[in-house]
Amino acid sequence: MPSNKNVAPDGGRDQPGLPARIYRRLIGAPRDLGDHSIFHKMALIPFLAWIGLGADGLSSSAYGPEEAFRALQGHYYLAILLAPAMALTVFIISYAYSRIIEHFPQGGGGYIVATHMLGNKAGVISGCALLVDYILTITVSIVSCTDALFSFLPLEYQAYKIECSFVLILVLIVLNLRGIKESISILAPIFMLFIATHAVLLGYGIFSHTAAIPEFAAEFSGNWTMDLPKIGGLGVFLLLIHSYSLGGGTYTGIEAVSNGLQIMREPRVQTGKRTMVYMATSLALTAAGLFICYELWKTVPTEGKTLNTVLAEMVFGAWPMGSTLALVTILSEGALLLVAAQAGFLDGPRVMANMATDYWLPTRFASLSDRLTSQNGVVLMGVSAILLLFYTGGSISALIVMYSINVFLTFSLSEFGMSRFFIRHRKEEKKWLQHLSVHATGFILCATILVITLIEKFSEGGWITLLITGLTVILCFVIKGHYNKVKDQLENFNNTLMQLNFPGPANDAVLDPQARTAVQLVTGFNGFGIHTLMSIIRNFPGHYKNVVFVSVAVVDSSSFKGARAIDALKDSVKTSLEKYVELARKLGLAADYRTAVGTEVVTSAVDLCAVVAREYPQSVVFSGQLTFCLDKFYHRILHNQTAYAIQRRLQQRGVTTVILPIQVEM
Repeated sequence: MPSNKNVAPDGGRDQPGLPARIYRRLIGAPRDLGDHSIFHKMALIPFLAWIGLGADGLSSSAYGPEEAFRALQGHYYLAILLAPAMALTVFIISYAYSRIIEHFPQGGGGYIVATHMLGNKAGVISGCALLVDYILTITVSIVSCTDALFSFLPLEYQAYKIECSFVLILVLIVLNLRGIKESISILAPIFMLFIATHAVLLGYGIFSHTAAIPEFAAEFSGNWTMDLPKIGGLGVFLLLIHSYSLGGGTYTGIEAVSNGLQIMREPRVQTGKRTMVYMATSLALTAAGLFICYELWKTVPTEGKTLNTVLAEMVFGAWPMGSTLALVTILSEGALLLVAAQAGFLDGPRVMANMATDYWLPTRFASLSDRLTSQNGVVLMGVSAILLLFYTGGSISALIVMYSINVFLTFSLSEFGMSRFFIRHRKEEKKWLQHLSVHATGFILCATILVITLIEKFSEGGWITLLITGLTVILCFVIKGHYNKVKDQLENFNNTLMQLNFPGPANDAVLDPQARTAVQLVTGFNGFGIHTLMSIIRNFPGHYKNVVFVSVAVVDSSSFKGARAIDALKDSVKTSLEKYVELARKLGLAADYRTAVGTEVVTSAVDLCAVVAREYPQSVVFSGQLTFCLDKFYHRILHNQTAYAIQRRLQQRGVTTVILPIQVEM
């Protein structure tokens, strides 16, 4: 039997060059996958999850209430009615997503819910809407951040807002490449400063006017009585619905907690639900409090300043050092928006990874870096956010319209899917009617906001959102179709080779380190690997006496769910390698295997092969590579070029490497 098969390769790695050293200094040292406590160390407790994911929802109070208030078009007294309506909506949607957390404890949010409840087509639509949504989360949050920061600067400085936003996105890309917990820990003080300053702002803003409540009630009654003859009861109702819908940006971050469940500490469901309570309570109180304060303090929009800036200056104007306190309050709001952009970098790559696992996106988006982050997803989200920033010219109004449409498309699909589930399973679910009422209410609210926003803002940015999302959906179907064709051909290939029977006596000889040795890189036990082994024997008859099978247990987003998942992955790889060893022995070769665990197959495989090459000096490394009759530019994007990358790296180390092609008729 093989002896020590699990190798932690030192690999004789080459000294990294200057660019690699700079990268490592910025991003940090690789994580140790052998440390089972790493999941506990990286997972977020409810408080940190509230900061990392709940900040997306809470920060929407910086732009959602303002958009709704402006839409009242001078009938600002109606803000008193919008305040409880928005707070109630926050709690309804949040409670509905708490129920989703219970049903989908592995996370995934709208994409997983729609896929399981409504089918693959609804799932990919929801997933694409989420991807565009999280790109917009980054852009909207950063643009709102710079709007808040520049509110205290002279108007001539407004021209530099886009450049400032661009730099902030770059900073967040680097932070998120370092790791999830690190980025959140750095930004935690900002979050707490926002909570403290806004508690003072809203608390004083409301309670300082308690004595004037009868006066405001009389004013409200007078304005109401005046508006009824002018625009009618229906007109007032439509104005309220219009404003309520355009304030939909207030709810845009609620789903982030459900999507990011994978990064929470066990027990995840309880952690997720507690995080949802923190987020919903803080968002409802802040948004409702702002509406009330806008009306109590007679806040009016001012050029070059956000409504919250105007409010802070009015509330703290008479205080000692009031201007300083107002500045700190708005700076904390701007900084919180910077924290909120984290949700795009945390959840966006996770949605991409889930879709890549299902072959809607290139499979490389399911890969993790050595810092255990979805590096490809982080970079793509950041670059896409930068493109949207320059396309919209940093216009927060245009961005919020684009943002709200996809958010409520995903919300509507999720709530409809859950409603359908409880209707179809009413016999098994004792409290089905109770749950159905919550999800149905959530669906009606979300669908109403979606439809009104589309109608009202279609020409002001709504069309581009639908276009981008629609093109993304089409692209996903094209990618899925390609993978399905390749899968069908490989299955036929596997079925043919897996049925071959080799009854010959097994060669149980111990490997001779001085004999000629074939080192074969394999993945699972499949026709691809069998074909490569048979090609070695056919092309080099009698030349090799030994064969060593090498495989890397690659930890990606689908397997990075705890120590048990990684142990199961190791066992699966070991089982496949043992099957290859058994097959090679039946073919008359002395056989053994080596394996290692890593997040990136090329580096891990190169180090592992280097170790084996030193152990067997007369060895040659073999790997198979999928090739196509007509090579297209997108093949390099959809299919990894792992064999070529490994060959280049090994040849630099003086290790002979041969690639054996396996052609697909496409």
